[in-house]
Amino acid sequence: MKLRCLFVALLFVCIQVGAFAQNFTFEAIKSYAFPTELVRSKKGDKIAWALDEKGVRNVYVAESPAYMARKLTNFKEDDGQELSSISISDDGKWVLFVRGGDHGANFDDEKAVNPAGNTDPQTVRVMQIAFVGGPIRIISEGDFPVISPDNKVVSYIKEGQPWVSKLDTNENEDFLEVPVRLFKTRGSVHSLTWAPTGNKIAFVANRGDHSFVGYVEMGKPTVNWLDPSFAKDFSPRWSPDGTQIAFIRTPAEGGSADSLTQRKRIPWSIRKVGLLNGEKSTLVWDAPNTYRGSLPTTHGGTNLFWPRADRLIFTSYHDGWPHAYSVGSAGGAALLLSPGEFMVEHVSVSADGNSVFFDANTGSDGTDQDRRHICQVSVDKADMKVLTPGKGIEWTAVSVLGGYAYIGAGAQKAPQLMLAIGSNAQSLTASLIPAEFPEKLLVEPKQVIFKSLDGLTIHGQVFDNSNGTQKKPTIIFVHGGPPRQMLLGWHYSDYYSNAYALNQYLANLGFVVLSVNYRLGIGYGYDFHHPKSAGQWGASEYLDIKAAGEWLAQQSYVDAKKIGIYGGSYGGYLTALALARDSKLFVAGVDIHGVHDWAHQREIPVELLAGPHKVPDAEWATSLSFRSSPISSIDTWKSPVLFIHADDDRNVPFSQSIDLINRLQKKKVPMETMVIVDDTHHWMKFSNAIKVFQGTADYFKAKLLK
Repeated sequence: MKLRCLFVALLFVCIQVGAFAQNFTFEAIKSYAFPTELVRSKKGDKIAWALDEKGVRNVYVAESPAYMARKLTNFKEDDGQELSSISISDDGKWVLFVRGGDHGANFDDEKAVNPAGNTDPQTVRVMQIAFVGGPIRIISEGDFPVISPDNKVVSYIKEGQPWVSKLDTNENEDFLEVPVRLFKTRGSVHSLTWAPTGNKIAFVANRGDHSFVGYVEMGKPTVNWLDPSFAKDFSPRWSPDGTQIAFIRTPAEGGSADSLTQRKRIPWSIRKVGLLNGEKSTLVWDAPNTYRGSLPTTHGGTNLFWPRADRLIFTSYHDGWPHAYSVGSAGGAALLLSPGEFMVEHVSVSADGNSVFFDANTGSDGTDQDRRHICQVSVDKADMKVLTPGKGIEWTAVSVLGGYAYIGAGAQKAPQLMLAIGSNAQSLTASLIPAEFPEKLLVEPKQVIFKSLDGLTIHGQVFDNSNGTQKKPTIIFVHGGPPRQMLLGWHYSDYYSNAYALNQYLANLGFVVLSVNYRLGIGYGYDFHHPKSAGQWGASEYLDIKAAGEWLAQQSYVDAKKIGIYGGSYGGYLTALALARDSKLFVAGVDIHGVHDWAHQREIPVELLAGPHKVPDAEWATSLSFRSSPISSIDTWKSPVLFIHADDDRNVPFSQSIDLINRLQKKKVPMETMVIVDDTHHWMKFSNAIKVFQGTADYFKAKLLK
C-alpha cells in the first residue's frame, strides 16, 4: 500500500513536471492577431479597425445589430505596409484608410517604407473601399484623409499641402474628376478638420517657429486666417453649429538665452474665435502658471473636443495627473471629470456628445495602477465609472449603438476586438487567434514594488514560470519612449506587445524576467514623468535600472551572477548605460536601436554654445550631455553585447549604433551584431520582428543558460 501511494505520488510529480516543461516557439506566441485603429461611424451603427495577422494587415468592419467581424480588404503579403487613418463616411457607405508609412516615427513618418525589398517600392497612398465590400480605389498618394460631412469629398495631405478628391466617381457631377490641390500656402499644412456644414475646412499651417489656424470655404479662392499671432496655434475644433473654432495656443519659439538643463514651463490656453475677418479670439481657459500646468505630453496631448454647444472637453496635467476636464464654451472654471491619482488615455466622445470614454490605470484592485480599464463620464458632471473592472487590460473605447466597442486583453488572453452591449461583453476576433497561440502556457506577471537608489518608488512586473525554489538566470527588460508604462498584461502598443511576447517566451525558456517602469515613464504622476536631472541632463533614471538589478540579486530565486538586460530605443540607451557602467552586475545585454551619444541625437544648436546667444549653462550642458551618454563609459564596459538596428530607423539614427560599435571594437569588447535592411524602428515586417526577438532570446540562451 505504501509503495502504491509512493508510486502515485511520483507519477503526480512527473505529470506536473511534464506540464511545467511544455515549451512553445516565439513565432507561436507572436501568432495572435493584433487590432488597431478602431473607429465608428457617426451614428455608431458601424465600426472598422485594422488587424495585423502575422504581418498581413487588413481592414475589418462590423455593423449593428449583430456586429459580426468581416474582412473588408484582402491584402495577402507580409510586406511591412501599415494601415492608418481609417475612417467611415457619415452615411456609412465608404471606408477610407492609408496604406504605407511609419506613423510612429519621429521624422519622415509619411514617407514610404520598403522592408520587403521590392524593386518598385510602394508609396504612401489614400485608399477607398465600399463598406459592403468591393474593389479598392487608390485615390492618390497622400496621408491623413478626412471625409466631408456631406460624404461627397475627401481632403488629405500630399507633400505638405491639402488636396481634395471626389468620393463617388459614379455620380454625374462635373467636378473633381481627378484630385486637385485645395490651396497652397507657406510651410506645411496639417490637422484638416471639416466644418459640420460641410462647406468649410480648417487647418494648421506650420511655419517653423510659429503656426497659424485658418480655414477655406469650398469654391472660394481665399484663405482665411483666424487671429494670427506671435504664437503657435493648433488643434482647431469646430463648434457644433460651425460658426466658431476653438484651438490651442502656446508661445512661439524664441526669446532670450535660457538654461538648457533646467526644466521649463510650457504655457498653453484654449481660445475660440468666430469666422469674421479680423475677429480676435477670446480666452476660454488658461492653464495654471505652474510646471504641472505645462502643455500635456501624454497620449493625444490636450485631447481638445467640442462635443456640445455649451461644453469643451480637454486633458490637463495641472493637478499632477493627466485628467479629463470640461469647461463651458463661454469660458469659466474647469470641471475635473476624473478625480483621483491615475491617468487618462485614448479619449473619445460618445456619438450623442453627452459623455466621454477613456482608459485609465485605476480600479478597485490594488494592482490597477499597472493596468488599463475603460471608463465613462458625462461631459458636464463628474460621474465617472469604471466599465471594465477586473484583471484585464482594456483600451481605445468608442461608443456604438447600444453600448461601446474597445480592445481588450489580459495576462494570457491576447488582444481582441471587444463589444459590450448592456452588461455583456463579447470578442469579435477570438476566432481569428490561431490554435498555435499558447494562451494556457503563459504566466501571469506579478507586480513588484521596490526602492530606487535615491529612495524613489519603482514599479515592475516579474515573469517567472517556476515556484521560486531554484536560482535562475534573470533578464531585466527596459521599455523605450521613455513616456511609456509596461502593464500586467498585453500592451496596447504593437511595439510593446512584441516585448511582452518576448518576456513571456524568455520566462518559458527558464529565465526570470523583470520589466522595469523607471522614472520618466507615465502612469505614476507628473513628478515621476518629469524628474530632475534625467535623460540628457544627468540620466537619473539609470538609478532605477541599477536598483532593479541589485533588487534582483537579493532575491532567493535569482542567480545573482547571471543577470542580463535588454531594451529597445530609450531602453537600448539604458541597456548600454548598464553594460558600460556596471558590467559586474549586468553580465550580458542586447541593445536594440539605442541612443548612445546625446550630442548626435539631440544636438545643441551652435548659437546656444557661443556668441551673444550663449546660454548660461553652455559648458555644463555640453559636459552633462556627454557624461549622460554611454560613450562616456566605454573604458568600464566589459560585458558581451548584441547590437540590433534597422537601417531605415526614423526614431534613432542607424549611425548611433555604428558609432558605439566602432568605439567598442577598439576596446575589444565581445559583441555580436544584427542589421535589418530597409526596415524601421517598429519592425514593420513580421518576419523581421521574429528574427529580432528570436535572436535576442538565442543570445541570452547562449550567454546565460550554458
